[in-house]
Amino acid sequence: MLDSVRALLPKRWSRKVPVVPIVRVSGAIGLSTPLRPGVTMASLAHVLERAFSIKRAPAVAILINSPGGSPVQSHLIYKRIRALAEEKEKRVLVFVEDVCASGGYMIAAAGDEIYVDQSSIVGSIGVVSQGFGFVGLIDKLGIERRVYTSGDRKAILDPFKPEREEDIAHLLNLQEEVHAEFRDLVKARRGDLLSDDDDVFSGLFWTGRTAVSLGLADGIGDARTLIRERYGDETILKVVSAPRSMPFRRPPPGVSFPDTSGLGRDIVSTLEERALWARYGL
Repeated sequence: MLDSVRALLPKRWSRKVPVVPIVRVSGAIGLSTPLRPGVTMASLAHVLERAFSIKRAPAVAILINSPGGSPVQSHLIYKRIRALAEEKEKRVLVFVEDVCASGGYMIAAAGDEIYVDQSSIVGSIGVVSQGFGFVGLIDKLGIERRVYTSGDRKAILDPFKPEREEDIAHLLNLQEEVHAEFRDLVKARRGDLLSDDDDVFSGLFWTGRTAVSLGLADGIGDARTLIRERYGDETILKVVSAPRSMPFRRPPPGVSFPDTSGLGRDIVSTLEERALWARYGL
């Protein structure tokens, strides 16, 4: 009876066809607002759990298109991917789309293999802080800056006051600590594949083809082609994503409309993300 039923089913249902779940990591990391969740550990945790829990999956594919962002969120996502890969005993295949830079590359380092398009932008292993100084402008406008603190260095790097050498030195020390952790992580994951070129950790970025020659990636390829070459033409590629919310849908009776007070923060977040993408000419 069971054999008769199996004969009527599509071939891929009648035997154990491999399934490779695909998780997308797209956008700036850590720039989250009430209206734009962004790429954070909170937004990806459930998706990653679902992907790695698929028993028929010999591997999990991570598609990355990110200019970077928060080093903390990047590291948390990296650690979660590695923990799940070891717990579920699954290989992690990373595929880079337009950009995989800075924190985006930190996440990519969680992969056992990294594949890029020949024109992808890859790298930017470094730390950056940016801002503006308004000292001259505030004087011309006749505006008086008033700041009250209970610590004599609580307001360091105030854009409305002249820079102080000791404040800059403190910031650079912080950056170097974070950069050292980033370097160690990449070295631990990429090992002997990495080029000994000093520029690898300088903050520069390259095309995908050059990234392969530097050992930052393993080859040129796309997810669909490589996965089916490796696991068979009938392999099912299953995109795993978080449920899509509808913040402006009409609520049921007795339920209020969502709070849109985060709109201003959403606009600022959009501008910040736009600036991150612009660093790579996109």
